[in-house]
Amino acid sequence: MFKNILLATDGSAASDHAAKLAVGMAAVQGATLTALYVSDPYPYLGVGEVNPMGYQAYSAAAQQLAAQAHAKVEALCKEQNPPLPLQVRLVEDVAAASGIVESAKELGCDLIVMGSHGRTGIARLMLGSVANKVVAESSIPVLVTR
Repeated sequence: MFKNILLATDGSAASDHAAKLAVGMAAVQGATLTALYVSDPYPYLGVGEVNPMGYQAYSAAAQQLAAQAHAKVEALCKEQNPPLPLQVRLVEDVAAASGIVESAKELGCDLIVMGSHGRTGIARLMLGSVANKVVAESSIPVLVTR
């Protein structure tokens, strides 16, 4: 059914659960799996003086977190028999929802799998969630897990 699955991961417990489902689906369906980590834009540009060391530290931390999140998914892929090939991708300096939707388009994906933290109440109304934005903006199916 699905041939090219994009897994949006941030290394959280919710995305770990989504990873288990995505790996299982890709293995059963013989689909290509890409694990995507999106790093938000540097939050301090335009506030006071621009500190290049702050940006470099932020970027390095994002790359390290992406590597850790990708390693978790890779471990799940290696548990499959036969091991499932995994493509990894890091997108930097873009809002998470936009990075996920645009990457899915660029890669020709036919499914996005991602976790949800299930925000409720005022925080959800004021901030929205990445999962809600992806569902609203995506032209392909989105599987949101808890």
